[in-house]
Amino acid sequence: MKKLTATLAAAALGTLATVAVAGPAAAAPDTACQKAGLKTLIGAGLIDDVARDGLPIATALSLGVAPRATTNVAALPDPLPLSVILADHRAGSSSLFVYPWC
Repeated sequence: MKKLTATLAAAALGTLATVAVAGPAAAAPDTACQKAGLKTLIGAGLIDDVARDGLPIATALSLGVAPRATTNVAALPDPLPLSVILADHRAGSSSLFVYPWC
């Protein structure tokens, strides 16, 4: 499991590096927020489960995540796939959720 966690974290950070070197026309994503979100999942012992099965919205809420007023939570997949969670962290003020660590 630790190897899987390390592999997932390395892959996510590799993705961050790729995104960070995107062309100048693209707005810089909030990678600090994404890194903090990954640390939160790792610290809560959830990264393996989330990578495999997604993150139940109820679990995200229990970690202090709150939907933005414009987010229709009922229309979202539950659980949320890790790819959606990572993209949402990079979305800044356009994200579906407000993250307490960002």
